[in-house]
Amino acid sequence: MNELSSLKKLNKLTKLVRKQCRRYAYLEDHELAELTDRFRERLENGETLDDVMIEAFAAMCEADRRILGKMPYDVQIIGGMAIHQGYLCEMNTGEGKTLMATLPLYLNALSGKSCILVTANEHLAYRDAKEMGEAFNFMGLTVMAGVREKSDEQFTNDEKKEIYAADIVYTTHGTLGFDYLFNNLVKSADERFLREFYFCIIDEADSVLLDAAQMPLVISGSPRVQSNLYSLADFFARTLKENEDYIKEEKIVYLTDKGVKRAEDFFRIDNFYGKEFFEINRHVILALRAHALLETERDYVVSEQGEIVLLDNGSGRMMPGVKLRGGQHQALEIKEDIEASQENRSVASITYQNLFMLFPKMAGMSGTISDASEELLNVYHKRVLVIPPNKPLARIDHRDRFYKTAEEQFSAAIDEVLKIHKTGQPVLVVTSTIGETELISEVLVSYAIPHSVLNANNAYWEAEIIKEAGRLNAVTVATSMAGRGTDIKLGEGVAKLGGLAVIGIGRMPNIRIERQARGRSGRQGDPGSSRFYVSLEDEIFLNSIDEKTKQKFREKKYLFPFRIKKLVNNAQKIGEEQAVITRLKATAYDEVLQKQRSIMYSIRNDLLDGEKIDSDMIRNIAKKNVDVFLDENPVMNSSELNRYILDNISYELNVGLSESEINDRDRIREYLLERIDDSILKKEKRIDNEALLEEFYRKASLFAIDDAWVEQVDYLQQLQSAVAGRTTAQRNSIFEFHKEAFVSFNDMKNEILKNIMRNILLCDIEFDKEGKLSLVYP
Repeated sequence: MNELSSLKKLNKLTKLVRKQCRRYAYLEDHELAELTDRFRERLENGETLDDVMIEAFAAMCEADRRILGKMPYDVQIIGGMAIHQGYLCEMNTGEGKTLMATLPLYLNALSGKSCILVTANEHLAYRDAKEMGEAFNFMGLTVMAGVREKSDEQFTNDEKKEIYAADIVYTTHGTLGFDYLFNNLVKSADERFLREFYFCIIDEADSVLLDAAQMPLVISGSPRVQSNLYSLADFFARTLKENEDYIKEEKIVYLTDKGVKRAEDFFRIDNFYGKEFFEINRHVILALRAHALLETERDYVVSEQGEIVLLDNGSGRMMPGVKLRGGQHQALEIKEDIEASQENRSVASITYQNLFMLFPKMAGMSGTISDASEELLNVYHKRVLVIPPNKPLARIDHRDRFYKTAEEQFSAAIDEVLKIHKTGQPVLVVTSTIGETELISEVLVSYAIPHSVLNANNAYWEAEIIKEAGRLNAVTVATSMAGRGTDIKLGEGVAKLGGLAVIGIGRMPNIRIERQARGRSGRQGDPGSSRFYVSLEDEIFLNSIDEKTKQKFREKKYLFPFRIKKLVNNAQKIGEEQAVITRLKATAYDEVLQKQRSIMYSIRNDLLDGEKIDSDMIRNIAKKNVDVFLDENPVMNSSELNRYILDNISYELNVGLSESEINDRDRIREYLLERIDDSILKKEKRIDNEALLEEFYRKASLFAIDDAWVEQVDYLQQLQSAVAGRTTAQRNSIFEFHKEAFVSFNDMKNEILKNIMRNILLCDIEFDKEGKLSLVYP
């Protein structure tokens, strides 16, 4: 079904909703609220959500009108139905996506299954849960916020159970992702707090599903032994020359054949890609990425306390406490001459892409998502539907202005800001980086212009600052996507002056970000304007050319604006294409981890839910372990056999084999199985309770699984960083990753079987005062 026919069909259904709304308008409050129970009864009697959609939407529309004082527009009803059908909806900024979402949330919550709306930040999640929750509560539904008003306060496990037991939950994508990972690290079934995923709406969906798709959420655990290779690899990376020793492509960097030879000579090794030199390879690539790909003020800042603080590449906000994975953070610290922090193991990890693909019903909304419709269809199998505005767009998007140098560009932009400000018309200046916001602020201070700055240094007040940007005489300076989700309403008398004027400085990484910036102005048919000031010194253009080409442009005295436009726009187009390729590669990498994660979490859940494990199963596992040991050691002496027994079967040494029997494989196997059987019988006698014995087997197995899975996750995080540098020498990095990940997964399975046996046979079993098991594993 094409977009036009979809809208026509939804428009017809909207008329039916409006007709039902008129009927419900005559109901008493209690009669309207009682409709929820009626809808649920109909669903229990076999009707579907689609069967009750018209009446449910009408009931929620009327509740919104009575409780919130806002009756959803027709386009909001259309958008709500599209969301229910699983579309990714594009709605202009200010069209009321928050109110629209109440309709599909209410409908799907009637099913009694999990319904979650994820927003861009904690402020929006808490605000929307509080404000929209009044209407849901009126209709008899429970609503909870998955975040606190003050983000530094943590929820207890019981509080999380209460939150996710609610009919509707508002939270952030980061909070939901970490909650999912923590929920799969619990040690017992009663510690789990998440319900099974069902319906999810993603606000600012393009930012989450595209811009943030590559950055995985990682839970770190116990530290690993600190490497001394960081400084050495950093020194080596500083000696390398771009396009000679290494190639840089968007977010990928790899050594050329010449660079590989230099690495082998420097570290005195014969094969840079050899398995035995994996750590050297990994550290070199980490150092190279730190120098070639990660830039201060764009990707991170160095705080006054001398710490690396990452920046959100969507909003420019600081992310204190967040670290890059796989040793990349430590490589960055060495680059900035900061003492390397402790490198921790990765205990659990998931990308946003795989997180949201866990939902049977996933939909999203954004003001700028149609430009990526093809990629979203290919990756997420989701169609984009552009919802028409409630009122025609009145904003004037002026032609961009182009300059050769940043000095000319900034000077012209400032002149325009001063000119507009004299009229009293509010101005929103949008830049790409924090540094640029501070530069603009300094200039405005020199002209004694009162203004607000919205960047990573004051994110707490983000919503309040951006909300006031439409008042008379206001001047606001912000990074490109800061304040998403908060409408800018025009102050009194501003419409007559032309509404909010958006001045963009620099070509943004993609068209979506520029549209988002322009969309700050002209909400709900308000007047407004936008113009971007672009130069050949914009980061997106400089990153697309080498030093020789840069010098060539510097030497030219004059370039026609149309020539600059072509060069910069082409650089943006190439950058967008490379970003798509990079995201597809990230998808290919994460596909392996997702499959392995799915298998391991399924096994964990079966154990937590009481899957039966008996002594015969343990004996079968032990037989496999013994056979592996004998295959790996076809010839052994008595001390080697004793070592295996002590490490895996029993702390008691009473080897009853003669020298001749030690050379007999079948006799050794028979003897080891006898020792294993003897140890199992002792455990059964020690516990002497069938239910407790099963619990013991489950806990010992779960401990073995978790221990091995942590090592596997950590290894795959390191492996991905290492193989990213294997693009040269006719190596397919994705194929290499898949191949080595498959081998390591099989090794992990063998390690799990080995450790299940060790945990059970060598475990020290005690009972507490309440008769509960107290286990100490080897």
